[in-house]
Amino acid sequence: MRAFTAAAVQVAPRPGPLTPAVVKDNTVHALAWTRRCVESTGAELVVLPESVTTGFTPGIGAEALWDLVDEVPGTLTEPFQECARELGVHLVWGTYERGQGRGTVHNAAVLAGPDGRVLGVYRKTHPFGGERRSNGGWVVPGDRVTVADTALGRIGMIICFDGDFPELSRIQAVRGAEVICRPSALLRSADLWELTCRARAYDNHVYVVGANATGADPAGVLYFGNSMIVTPGAEVVARGSSHEGWVTARLDPSRALAGLTPGSSVPQVFDHLADRNLELVRHYADDLVRPARTPFPHG
Repeated sequence: MRAFTAAAVQVAPRPGPLTPAVVKDNTVHALAWTRRCVESTGAELVVLPESVTTGFTPGIGAEALWDLVDEVPGTLTEPFQECARELGVHLVWGTYERGQGRGTVHNAAVLAGPDGRVLGVYRKTHPFGGERRSNGGWVVPGDRVTVADTALGRIGMIICFDGDFPELSRIQAVRGAEVICRPSALLRSADLWELTCRARAYDNHVYVVGANATGADPAGVLYFGNSMIVTPGAEVVARGSSHEGWVTARLDPSRALAGLTPGSSVPQVFDHLADRNLELVRHYADDLVRPARTPFPHG
């Protein structure tokens, strides 16, 4: 990884109901903010929110959503790829993706490089609540991680609720991720948003760039922004408000773990990856894949 400036851009989706014109408007709006951000900050990595082309809660069924979106790469990704090429940046954005068979929709994060090529696609492995098709929603979960080699470093991707599951980010870190991008449309509290961004950064000694939606989606659900960038030592070095806009920070690998605490003269002496007790993990490997549930009433 080399030093570079990263940005999280938070935008509001256009009002519903969803139509091809609304999807186009969302795309134009998000890319206008991307261009303004890069022109102002010189960011080389820009992360946009989850499902930025439509808004998170689409307000339509899975088959109608399938008709509205496209494969990746495809017509929905082309404007983002062109923007990445035009600006010469790495761009990550969230979009619903047309899967195999009408009604099969994935919640995807796409990474395009400065030449406009798609360098990686990640499909959300932990859909949130009613988002999951099997719960009456519109998304079929993915089952693979994505870590892409780029000129900036090794970039992994998770989406929103994925940040609650430590195993996902740990797999990416073990596979060499140095930065994890988290496009989001978080529906819970700002405290949980910060907690999970910081925990996944600190667990794995990676940078986390979290871009959270703001405004209201087509179903009228509200989002609070608060996009943030977190260091491998769990320090929040950039934090947004609830407005549309961006936050940026310089990611410098030579300073990522320079001190035991931010700004400290005491050196960092441990490594959460190297210090894992792998014998313990092997001993309880079956437990890690055994079905389980909380003993506390919920839902």
